[in-house]
Amino acid sequence: MFGTGLLKGLGITLKHAMDTFADDRQNVPSRYQDSVKGGNGRRVIDQPITQEGILTIQYPEERRLLPERFRYIPMLIWDTQANEDKCTACGICAKVCPPQCIWIVRDMDANGKPVARPAEFYIDAAVCMSCSFCVEFCPFDAIKMNHDFELAVYDRYPQLVYDKAELTVPVEYYAALWPTQFAAEEEAKRQKEAEDKAKAEAKAKADAEKAAKAAIASAAAAKPTPAVVEAKATATGDAIASNGGVVVASADGGASDEAAAKKARLDELKRKAAETAKKRKEGGA
Repeated sequence: MFGTGLLKGLGITLKHAMDTFADDRQNVPSRYQDSVKGGNGRRVIDQPITQEGILTIQYPEERRLLPERFRYIPMLIWDTQANEDKCTACGICAKVCPPQCIWIVRDMDANGKPVARPAEFYIDAAVCMSCSFCVEFCPFDAIKMNHDFELAVYDRYPQLVYDKAELTVPVEYYAALWPTQFAAEEEAKRQKEAEDKAKAEAKAKADAEKAAKAAIASAAAAKPTPAVVEAKATATGDAIASNGGVVVASADGGASDEAAAKKARLDELKRKAAETAKKRKEGGA
């Protein structure tokens, strides 16, 4: 029984080996289909989905095309349109980093006031576990995962501690490295801007309608109702009767009518006092 199984296993291994040799030498589909040629005999191979067998990559002259979602160490994005770092030195990436391999120093202006940009940014590539937590938690899309994995050095420190200048790449580099993700992020950004604009327009319209309603309500409150007009007429009649038939015109409501009535009574008292003084003077003469 053991001899039969051993022979079957060897037969499968031999078949795979023969398929590999045949696949290496066939032209359609070729192992170099859709590959990118480089200088000095270098080539980047993109293996077709329809291709079977195991390819022997002659590294480093030949390399496999890395998938878009491959990640190794983080990189900082430089916004070429705004001509500034997208990073604001908020420190969230350093806080969520499991191995604590990120160090950030916030920049300051001439007066010593903190500025929302990093003065120094360090990542220890020897400690980084390529988890991409920093990318997921970054609120400004300022840090992404790079595809550069050939980081062999003779000395671990300080060669594997990358500073801000070594980590910073333009946004066009990220767009070329992650085309699908970059397009999705730009579309989400456009949708958010459209939603914010629609909300602002709706708020402005609601405020205008509210102001118009308030103006209408204020005008309605200022216009006297028939009951108020009748009450004012009654009060005016009473005032005229109490003032001996003197009519006092008022344009400022109840308070103005009362002030006018008081003035009329004062004038009447002054008139009577003047008449009394005149009679007294004539009687004395």
